Amino acid sequence: MRSGGITRRWVMNTLSFIIMILVIVNVSASVAIKSYYYQMAESTIDSKVQKTAVQSFFKNYIDAGKKTFEEGAIEFVESFGYRYLMHVWAVDKDGDVIISSAGFSVDDAVDMPDYTEASLSESGTAMWTGLNSQGEKILAKTFIIVNSDGTQAGAVRLIVSLQDLDRQHIMYTVFVSMLCLMAFALVAVSGMFFIRSIVRPVVRINETAKLIAKGDFNARVESTDNNDEISELCDTVNYMSEEIARSDRVKNDFISTVSHELRTPLTAIKGWAETIRDIGDEEMTAKGIEVIISESDRLYNIVEDLLDFSRMQSGRMVKRPEPVDMIQELNNAVAVFDDRSKREGISLIYTAPDEIAPMTADRNLIKQVFANILDNAFKYTEQGGRVAVFAEVTDTDVIVSIADTGCGISKEDLPHVTEKFYKANMSVRGSGIGLAVVDEIVRLHDGRLDVASTVGKGTVVTVIFPIDNTLV
Repeated sequence: MRSGGITRRWVMNTLSFIIMILVIVNVSASVAIKSYYYQMAESTIDSKVQKTAVQSFFKNYIDAGKKTFEEGAIEFVESFGYRYLMHVWAVDKDGDVIISSAGFSVDDAVDMPDYTEASLSESGTAMWTGLNSQGEKILAKTFIIVNSDGTQAGAVRLIVSLQDLDRQHIMYTVFVSMLCLMAFALVAVSGMFFIRSIVRPVVRINETAKLIAKGDFNARVESTDNNDEISELCDTVNYMSEEIARSDRVKNDFISTVSHELRTPLTAIKGWAETIRDIGDEEMTAKGIEVIISESDRLYNIVEDLLDFSRMQSGRMVKRPEPVDMIQELNNAVAVFDDRSKREGISLIYTAPDEIAPMTADRNLIKQVFANILDNAFKYTEQGGRVAVFAEVTDTDVIVSIADTGCGISKEDLPHVTEKFYKANMSVRGSGIGLAVVDEIVRLHDGRLDVASTVGKGTVVTVIFPIDNTLV
């Protein structure tokens, strides 16, 4: 049993507690049974013999001297009808036993604590439990008989043997102890089965988690059929492994894509720089410089995306708020892509209301939102296609929808398009972090991003920002 394991803790805590409870139950039951039996013995005496009845019987034998009292004592003992339940002794005023219902003489020196106590008490009765001269456990009760002047004339002592009751008490105590042991064994066995049904899957989960930590993302936990929390945990670990594997694949794809994205412009820059150096033609030099500037801008944009993503991941992306007109920022963004639409042969349609949409926002981040969405729309739209931008201002929001007629996104990929590193179409250039950055910026401005798409028909990206009419 592993030190500190669940099974060990269960044995040390639960079973120890159960043992303590069973011991308490056993001891309490033993004490209760013993008390019940002794009370039953006392009740037997009280129900058969009353002090007033004893006093009444001896009324004709008191005040007449010792001999007359002894005659009455003999008559009382011989006529006593409950000798099958108890012994009865008649005792004179000096404490000597006159007669015993057992028919044996009684030593005058016998110890009678109940007689001594009854002689001294106002009630004239006393009870005692203990061992007699033969070592037998008894319950004795004494009734003092008084003369008419209140002096002691003698006494009657009733004795009940407790040996049979003690034997029954021991028998029932053993019986209760056996029941407690059976209950403990049942709890221990059933508990061990239950604990093992938890520990074994947990051990498998632990082993699988270690494999996943070492990079084996194909490791899986064999799920149980109990449909309980352990089964759910197994499914969760398996799901976690699948998600880590998927994220790892996406990360590797991202590294490959970014490497390719960086290498392409670097290759162009290096190639044209060598051409300019080797040829030195003015026309070629001018063309080369244009390409170098264009590819440098492309590199700059890639690096900016990576920096934005880094800030987003580390929680360092913060906005620098100022009053802005969202419609004006959209106008500026669309204007930047107007030349690109002509250059790539893609129709750009823009519809916006002739009103302002005031908002406290970071101007540069808002520009980046529109630029990233428009860039994606153009990248995934082929020549002859269309990109449509539509803006609407309501009482509370500004709604901007950018629709393209590109290849579209599948239902399987659509939920992941705003995740880091994710690219639905690996054949199109790009780092795959543009929409992830957009989603972070939109949420940073308490806005909402929605992406709807149909494969082969195109994609519609909608951003909704709350406006602040108090800025007007």
